[in-house]
Amino acid sequence: MTILLLLTSTLLSSYFHPWGVVNAQSFTIRNITLSIEPSTDVTRDTNVTLRCQALVSISGQAVLSREYTIYKDSNVVYTKTSSTPEDLLYLLPEARVFNTGKYKCTVKIESREMSSDVKKLTVTGLSKPVLHLNKGVVIEGEEVTARCTAPGETGSIFFYFFKDSKEFQDKHTSSNQAEIKLHFSSVGVHKIHCSYTVLVTPESFKSEDSNNVTVSVKELPITAVLEIGPQYKIYEGDQLDISCSISNLLHNSESFHLYLSQGDSLLSSGNKTTTLKHVMVAKAIDPGEFECKLEIGNIVKVATKILSVTELFSAPTITISPAEVFQREIMKITCRCERYASERLTKEDVTYTLDPPQSSLNPGGNGVFSGRALHFEFNYTCVAEAKGIKKHSEALTVRPKVYVSVPRISVDGRAVLGKPFKILCQSDIGSLPINYTLFKDYKPLSTTSIKLSSQQAIFTVTITKPEEINKFMCEAKNSHREGGLSKNLITAVIEPLSDPTVTVLPSLENLYEGGYLDLLCSIRGTPPVTFKWYREGREQPLSTTTSNQNYTKHNIPLLSKESSGRYYCEAFNHANNVRSDNVDIVVQLAQWKKGVIVGFCLLVVSVLVVLCVLCFRSKRGKREAAAELSVKPPSPKSDDSLTVNLTYDTEVYNAASDAAPLYDGTEGRVTNGVRDSVASLPADFSNRSSYSIPATV
Repeated sequence: MTILLLLTSTLLSSYFHPWGVVNAQSFTIRNITLSIEPSTDVTRDTNVTLRCQALVSISGQAVLSREYTIYKDSNVVYTKTSSTPEDLLYLLPEARVFNTGKYKCTVKIESREMSSDVKKLTVTGLSKPVLHLNKGVVIEGEEVTARCTAPGETGSIFFYFFKDSKEFQDKHTSSNQAEIKLHFSSVGVHKIHCSYTVLVTPESFKSEDSNNVTVSVKELPITAVLEIGPQYKIYEGDQLDISCSISNLLHNSESFHLYLSQGDSLLSSGNKTTTLKHVMVAKAIDPGEFECKLEIGNIVKVATKILSVTELFSAPTITISPAEVFQREIMKITCRCERYASERLTKEDVTYTLDPPQSSLNPGGNGVFSGRALHFEFNYTCVAEAKGIKKHSEALTVRPKVYVSVPRISVDGRAVLGKPFKILCQSDIGSLPINYTLFKDYKPLSTTSIKLSSQQAIFTVTITKPEEINKFMCEAKNSHREGGLSKNLITAVIEPLSDPTVTVLPSLENLYEGGYLDLLCSIRGTPPVTFKWYREGREQPLSTTTSNQNYTKHNIPLLSKESSGRYYCEAFNHANNVRSDNVDIVVQLAQWKKGVIVGFCLLVVSVLVVLCVLCFRSKRGKREAAAELSVKPPSPKSDDSLTVNLTYDTEVYNAASDAAPLYDGTEGRVTNGVRDSVASLPADFSNRSSYSIPATV
């Protein structure tokens, strides 16, 4: 049983793919090749073969099923399934331009698929189109059928029809022929031909022209008749009698329509009416072309006439006097016609009115109107009338001007003494242009004309004395009237700063440590003034003060040696800025410190004097003691003893103790002399008046 299961398992494994798909054998698609025979570029009517070759490697002898697909421009055009390894042949017999495109072959075996490279087939040459008409002779308005054929062509085709070399209709179809209906509204001989274009996205191929077919069109005897009366010279106001009718109408004619028009205006129309009549008054300004139009099916018959109408009088013109009008000022408007037909009317036959009639002007004669101008803009139109004819002039817009108000005078910015500044002259109301004139002491200095609302009347002047500022005035004028004069200019005049001076309190000689210092900076000029105090070596100011006075003070309440330095002040106003000279501040020692130093110096001198005195006395005492102690004994014998009697008192002892070393006369020896001798005396030596010292020679 176990052996049987093992054999079954082995057989099944040979029939199933490792991924679970039935597969009798292994295979691989090595390459797919598409070839176009005889060439990729051919002319029409060539038999073209597309060969798709699949190279497949197979293990075993079983045959695999192959699915071939041919694509043209990414669209499937042919599909075939084959169980043989033979190449797939796709035939294009008698190739046409429509067969032009990009081809590709795809082969699918089981779940595996491979495609060939894309190859383009180009077919050139189109067949000549053929045109056929069902009639060669027709009557005006009769219908003709025209058929254009592209022999042997397929695909998407556009057909074009031409009459007397001008294209008049086109038609798109997927077949190789197109048919249309033709109507001829003009009499004569006409030549018809056609052509076509094959659309192969994204390209198109145009054919040559077809054969020409001649059509003879005979005139239909029906005509339109237009009559206008009177026949003589026509003036404005004359009555016109207009008639539109049909001539030679056949009894068996189809339904027809009549239209009577003047320019763009349709005067009358009728269906199945043989005559149209219209009455109107002649006007010279209207279009003088009249038309009578007859429509019978596709046939159109037209009769036209151009009518000349003579003017009775020309359109009036309107004028105003004076040319510039101010509010509430007397003005006059005049209406006149420059031309009129003297054979029909006189000047007095023409009457004039103003439109609108509610205007405030009164008639003062034929065509003359006068009155006061309004406060606002108004449009006037003149109307001339004679024999029922009215004519309007162009509109006249009257914009009454406003008299300029008394101007205001002011300074633009600040007035600085000795420097140029600007004076502004301005009126609150007034029509432009306005002429502004600047006066000084009632004498004109300069005039400027303001023509735009964005402009200002600005004058530049310079004064050397403050009282000159009040001598300026300005005048504004925009008419023949005398202009208004402003008030005198009143404004503050800024005097530039000058003469900066620094004063030191107390005086420079009385600046001591612990004292105080006041630095006073004074200037000439117009306040407010901003003062800044500086000390050389420091960028930042010591203090900043704005004052309405011409001076300021900087205080140092407690002086020290560090307060010494160079000080200066800067002053600013709206005109300029100035800087003072430097002031050298030297702070002296305090008085008590000077006393201490003098006392100390006297003490030191006194001590030095005492020391010098003591030193001198000390040296003199030593010399006296040395003299007393100096004894020259006789030459003793070797066994004799020398006795020296010394008389001692306390003063000699003290002097001897401080005496300098003495030279004992032997080479290279210095002895303490008396000091050594005294030092070797008995303890009670000081209590004796004399003492004997044995001497050994």
